[in-house]
Amino acid sequence: MGGIKIAPSILAADPLFLGEALDNVQGADMLHLDIMDGHFVPNISMGPAVVEACRRGSNLPCEAHLMIEKPERLLSSFIEAGSNIITLHQESTPHIYRGIQKIKENGVGVGISLNPGTPLSVLQSIWEEIDLLLLMTVNPGFGGQSFIPAMVEKIREARHLIDSGNKEIELAVDGGVNEGNVGEIVRAGASLLVAGSAVFGRNNGEGWQSFKEKVLQLEE
Repeated sequence: MGGIKIAPSILAADPLFLGEALDNVQGADMLHLDIMDGHFVPNISMGPAVVEACRRGSNLPCEAHLMIEKPERLLSSFIEAGSNIITLHQESTPHIYRGIQKIKENGVGVGISLNPGTPLSVLQSIWEEIDLLLLMTVNPGFGGQSFIPAMVEKIREARHLIDSGNKEIELAVDGGVNEGNVGEIVRAGASLLVAGSAVFGRNNGEGWQSFKEKVLQLEE
């Protein structure tokens, strides 16, 4: 794909045709799987079995985005399912280091996600542990929400902090990313775009092809 990466969000795919959805996004950089528990966010989605199915059905790496309370309880299940990256919410546990250590010990990439209202300053003590920073640009819990415009400045700030440090960190943006705002998001500094409705909202891979072409145009 080039410098800008795309991670289709499986939450937006029709679960009845998951295999077909995976086939339609060949050429993506990663699969993004939203794991919701009905407590940390007001929805229930999928579990380790879907991560394992995606690993079998695709050669793309899988990022398990754990939107669950006390995620350290279930890390082993998502590691065993084959997650390449596991993303924890800073807000979901008082023991974020425990989760980070468990993930790293198993050779899995560490992602940290922040809700829209959580400042970047909470990451000060763990910057060196992060492989991926996932900024939520909607309030998490449901697909199809509109991008929060104020998050553009947060993306900019995150890009500045990453570029000022000594560690390479992927800057991902998740929530309401579409063809209409992707240019602004990329210009603000995002390097990985998580897209659900924009990719799976049209049948037969048409959404994926259109979104991919838009991103390729930004790289020209």
